[in-house]
Amino acid sequence: MAAVRWKYLSRDEEDFVHEKSIETLSEIGVLVRSASVLSMLEAAGAIVDSKKYVAKIPESMVKEAMKTAPKSFSLCARERGNDIMLPTSGLPHMTTDGLTLYMVDIDTGERRDATRNDYGKFVQLADALDAIDFFWPIVTISDVPARCHNAYELWTAFENCALHVQGDCTDAFDAKRQIELASVLTGGMDELRRRPVFSVATNPISPLSFDKGAVEAQVEFAKAGVPILCHSMSMPGMSSPVTTAGTVVNVNSENIASIVISQCASRGAPHIYGSSSAPIDMRTGAINFSAPEHLFISAATGQMAKRYGRPCMVSNWGMGREGSGIQISFSESFSYVSSVFSGSDLIPGIGGLDSSKGCSMEQMVLDSYIWDSFSAFLRDFAFNEGTAALDVLREVGHGNSFLMHSHTARNFRNEICEWDREKLLLESTFSDKMMPDMRKVAKTLLKDHEAVQLESDVAKEGERLLTEYSKRANATNASS
Repeated sequence: MAAVRWKYLSRDEEDFVHEKSIETLSEIGVLVRSASVLSMLEAAGAIVDSKKYVAKIPESMVKEAMKTAPKSFSLCARERGNDIMLPTSGLPHMTTDGLTLYMVDIDTGERRDATRNDYGKFVQLADALDAIDFFWPIVTISDVPARCHNAYELWTAFENCALHVQGDCTDAFDAKRQIELASVLTGGMDELRRRPVFSVATNPISPLSFDKGAVEAQVEFAKAGVPILCHSMSMPGMSSPVTTAGTVVNVNSENIASIVISQCASRGAPHIYGSSSAPIDMRTGAINFSAPEHLFISAATGQMAKRYGRPCMVSNWGMGREGSGIQISFSESFSYVSSVFSGSDLIPGIGGLDSSKGCSMEQMVLDSYIWDSFSAFLRDFAFNEGTAALDVLREVGHGNSFLMHSHTARNFRNEICEWDREKLLLESTFSDKMMPDMRKVAKTLLKDHEAVQLESDVAKEGERLLTEYSKRANATNASS
């Protein structure tokens, strides 16, 4: 199949990134702030400095981990028709932005914290939008115990959509609670392992550092068969070398180390190569996904993921900046959207605002509509005897038209994109003029769309567990 994808690195440059990553891991090592995970790595062959919490990972461990980490697996959903097979064939799978800090009220336009009820509406809207293939908790719930917010977000997503859910986690306690909740949904731990209805993004602290809570949670998820996304956020000039090459090596090194950790915890644990890496704005310190270097980093890390045969999420999508609408210039928008040609299997960002600090429902609609149009550029085209169509050419003959031939009538809808003119009008101005219409669409979808409801006993058990978790978290906080 032929498809337009960026190739940024030559084969020699791919080799260079791999070699420098091996050198990084074996000579510099990674900081792992967990005695138990360090012990696990040491038992598997790592050279550990327990005083500095540094593990140096030899190439032999990397090779073994690459052998045992599966190259393909499914992100399963409540409804099997929404399962996602990785790596993807054809279009990448889209999701929302993740764990933003505030929402924009759809009625007042004011920034505010999100309640569980608000969050449920975001999930419902994601379920209703055709462009969104799986759901990443788009905003942090503020009216539940802080230590339990990930578990509440996971369960509320299960309640309001039939999609795969990609969550987040803080520590092993949190991980075990989420695993238990998901097993209630699937009907047991064995079924969860067979059909993982959620996955989890864990973020290394760049450069080359794994926080105690997150890495111990990763071990628990690996043991349960829950897919892990290593979500490296290497920002040139801040959390990685300012050079693009140095940043790509850092992203690659963190991902390899994360794969090793998962495979040491449980051979065959599913793992997704990930990056949400872009330069910082040197004036403000904020991450800048519209920087041209974001494209280079996405393309290079996408190539490295494919070199290792790893499913990946290395690109971003979405037009939101400080305000709703399309608040970026042509050059910035080109840099942003062109990163999706990196070969990424999964792409987050729908509905995000303000460098992923905020979100809004109407922005979700706008970003989804733009993706509906833009995805035409990422289609696959078959090159074979049938599509070469020499038999048709012989029938039509020299100098004649194919317009009236039955072959054209049968195939033109698959081969030639017909733009939705109303959706294109939304892109005719870089502004927020389209947002009143987007607000109407969002409200209509929230009114009319109903997700498949959980069975009553499953819903009650999930709520019971959340209440129990909240009590335990509050008791822990009170005693500490």
